[in-house]
Amino acid sequence: MSENLEKLFTTQYSTTLELRLQQQGSKLRGKTREGSHTGRQASPVNQMGPTKLQTPQGRFAPKKRTDADYFRRWVFPKDGDLDQLVDSFDELRTLVDPKSQYVVNAANAVGRAWDDEIILAATGTAYIGQGADITTPTALSTESFDTTKFRIADTFGAGAATGLNVAKLIEAKRILRHYENDLEMDEPTLICGSQQESDLLNQVQVVSTEFNDKPVLVDGKVVRMLGFNIVYIERLPTYTTNTRGVLAFVKSGMYLGMWKDMQNSVSQRRELSGEPWGIYTMVSYGATRLEEGKVIQIACLDSTGAAITP
Repeated sequence: MSENLEKLFTTQYSTTLELRLQQQGSKLRGKTREGSHTGRQASPVNQMGPTKLQTPQGRFAPKKRTDADYFRRWVFPKDGDLDQLVDSFDELRTLVDPKSQYVVNAANAVGRAWDDEIILAATGTAYIGQGADITTPTALSTESFDTTKFRIADTFGAGAATGLNVAKLIEAKRILRHYENDLEMDEPTLICGSQQESDLLNQVQVVSTEFNDKPVLVDGKVVRMLGFNIVYIERLPTYTTNTRGVLAFVKSGMYLGMWKDMQNSVSQRRELSGEPWGIYTMVSYGATRLEEGKVIQIACLDSTGAAITP
């Protein structure tokens, strides 16, 4: 055997391309009402306020007219796109074809954008009004999220700030029920993160069958508790230092409007030098809170920080 064979040693590289850790797609789409729209703004729902039955004034007395109040919510589009190029000359110098993963990566980014919009709208400003000949949102009346009624304090059920606990979940359910949500027909969803999952798993009331008529854990994960369908997401913001705003809402309380659902196109850009491949993704969407009393924010002690992906 020649001692010089080492001069011909080679290096082998992988031909696969994997995406780094990130939230893949949307976790919240399908948890809200949804519709398709065109135009500068759209009204996803018209609402009528409750009325009260009246006592007749007497035999042959004039009727007393009752007028219900009406409300109209508005949602506005937000455009987004992602333009990625793959140089044709560069492709000649690599074994990896990245185009398919570029498409998947873009789809994941769109899914996260949808989730961010839903989360922002849950406690953001909602717009109400007739809407005829309206050119700007400021011409409509606004509704701010009422933290005095619909935010559960981080100290609830304890003497100091705590993470997510059973007492807070019970209080969230009580508030939803108090505001006449039909929780049997309009099931609530709880949106929380990894720290809140850890909080729940460390509570005997959650993991022990002595406190539950059926096991709460499914493959080691809490997927449903106290009637809440639980969705885990790392994109919930903190509104004060180390305090995360966990969300609980019924499906009829949130709305995602689509002006243009996600569209991907892969084409060769012949007007550019090297005729690179262009991977273009576009979307137009918007979200809004549909009614007070259908969305609850639960303040939870959480120092894990922001999501690792944009």
